[in-house]
Amino acid sequence: MFSKRMTRRRSLWLGLGSLATIGISKGLSHKYGSSYMQSLDRKHKDFQVVGTASLRQRAAAKGLIYGSAGNYETLSVDPTLANSFAQECGILVPEGELKWGFVQGIRNRFDFTQGDWLANFTRTHNMLLRGHTLVWHLVLPEWFEKVVNRQNAERIFIEHIATVTKHYAGQMHSWDVVNEAIDLDHGRSDGLRQSPWLKFLGPDYIELAFRVAAEADPKALLVYNETAFEYNSSRDKARRTAILKLLERLKSKGAPIHALGIQSHLRGDGKADFNAKNFRSFLADVASLGLKILITELDVTDDELTADIDIRDRIIADVYEDYLSTVLDEPAVIAVLTWGLSDKVTWISEYAPRSDGKAVRPLPLDDSFQRKLAWNGIARAFDNAPKR
Repeated sequence: MFSKRMTRRRSLWLGLGSLATIGISKGLSHKYGSSYMQSLDRKHKDFQVVGTASLRQRAAAKGLIYGSAGNYETLSVDPTLANSFAQECGILVPEGELKWGFVQGIRNRFDFTQGDWLANFTRTHNMLLRGHTLVWHLVLPEWFEKVVNRQNAERIFIEHIATVTKHYAGQMHSWDVVNEAIDLDHGRSDGLRQSPWLKFLGPDYIELAFRVAAEADPKALLVYNETAFEYNSSRDKARRTAILKLLERLKSKGAPIHALGIQSHLRGDGKADFNAKNFRSFLADVASLGLKILITELDVTDDELTADIDIRDRIIADVYEDYLSTVLDEPAVIAVLTWGLSDKVTWISEYAPRSDGKAVRPLPLDDSFQRKLAWNGIARAFDNAPKR
């Protein structure tokens, strides 16, 4: 049921898609995960970086943008976290404050209070602002199921997108216009998810969303955002094919789509095979369509790794560096955002907790807002990236 009642924080975390799609597998019997043995080779890897420049500065030096997801609930009350964002990030994306269920929780009543606070935060700290997300099959308001039908769906769809994008017109660097429209399990030849929007509007709802957003805010970069296709499994390969076909269809119709967003919720346990050559080829195919690429929700889970923090941190740092080294080799990649900046505030604590009860460590800063090896891994990837 897409109108299922949710708490505010639960809905924020649902911006990542379902746990099944990002490959987090619970109930595994391995004590450490297969990367534990691989970590023996990482013990001698040099994660040193030169200088003390922030991730924001290192990215900018290469013509890139680094940033993170953040939320009003924590940034408005934690000055240390807010200062860390201001120092490290050149762009911020609200985790949930601009999703449909928050912005229009009551029919025809738009509440931009928290989104506007975050927009002001970015202006104050000379940061860019991203919008997430205009169209998604989750975090819909409770009234949706009772009100929306085939007769009024298009009008409601257009009104919502136009109202939200016009409110922030000229302020947004980019919008995730449509989020997670692909689901191969639903059995359609085009790979589209059987979402409420597909049910009411048909497959052209995606093109319509981009056209409405472009008209309302012609200055924003318009992004199709998708998850769970980074690895080399047959499933991920099939998802890449479906995503590429969707992008080709949109481009062939002249839809105003400017970029692909790759969420990049990665695993630290080594149980999923990442093939750099194959993924790099996919990025080149996307770029050949004239599209930019953003890494939009990057993090690395550690729920199946050893409790040893030194080994865990080295594994996570290595995943960041290896992945970003591949991705940033593609000139069309213009931005990297982690889904959270500090281990103190991460969806992974709730949705992929460790069975030993120890705190997760998936992000660049620890829970005291100190840089750790994950930060180094990202910094090194930026330092070694080709300049745009």
